Amino acid sequence: MSIGNSPEDERPFEDAREEEARPSIGRALRQARIDAGLTVDDVSTATRVRIAIVRAIEADDFTPCGGDVYARGHIRTIAKAVHLDPVPLLERFDGAHGGRPAPTPAAPLFEAERIRPERRGPNWTAAMVAAIVAVVAFVGFTAFKGGDDGNDAVQVAEGATPSTSKPVSPTAKSGKPVVPKSEPSDSAIAAAPQDKVTVRVSAADGRSWISAKDHNGRMLFDGLLDKGQSKTFQDSSKINLILGDAGAIQLYVNGKKIEDTFQPGAVERLTYTKGDPAVG
Repeated sequence: MSIGNSPEDERPFEDAREEEARPSIGRALRQARIDAGLTVDDVSTATRVRIAIVRAIEADDFTPCGGDVYARGHIRTIAKAVHLDPVPLLERFDGAHGGRPAPTPAAPLFEAERIRPERRGPNWTAAMVAAIVAVVAFVGFTAFKGGDDGNDAVQVAEGATPSTSKPVSPTAKSGKPVVPKSEPSDSAIAAAPQDKVTVRVSAADGRSWISAKDHNGRMLFDGLLDKGQSKTFQDSSKINLILGDAGAIQLYVNGKKIEDTFQPGAVERLTYTKGDPAVG
């Protein structure tokens, strides 16, 4: 009987050699870019990822990405741009960095800001509608009564002697409903207040990671939106957004739908302010 290592004992060494032979994430992306005939500038232009970050990722340096969530988004975007399947690369990245990051819940203070304007708008609109209905009903009632009492009122006005009592004239009756001419303004009907910037993010076509900050840089939300979910953010002057998969997102800014052709899997950094929607 021979003494030595069995074939099973040699398998860990074979697995280790295979792991070493497999290229890293950065080398795989760089080789795929070269095979596709693209330069770093071409990839940066197609993905909107800065040249310095593309070079760092190809060197397996993910520090400039600003965190694991951003790094995963950049890897996915660059891989698609160079025609490479991003799933194996993301699995290797997650295995080397402690797994996929969990979504961060929204801050309670942000939830309070988001709920208030949504409740205020419908109540004000209902009040304006009720006022208009009351005015219309009063005008109809006055016109109906005017046909019966008009002659009597004229006769009293012509035959009565001057007195201290106030005469009830048709002018007073017909003039009273004419005074209120208020109609609901755009700001009363619109859900978004005119003195603030309001951004609604809806995952209409799939799940996507999003990040939102106010004008002071305070984090409003950092996490995943499943398909069909939405979030609304509001600030006095500016909302900064990062969309992990912009192609799955539909945006509504200050009550207006943003018509933009975001590419699936693309990472977008956007800034919106008060007034007409403007991408920063």
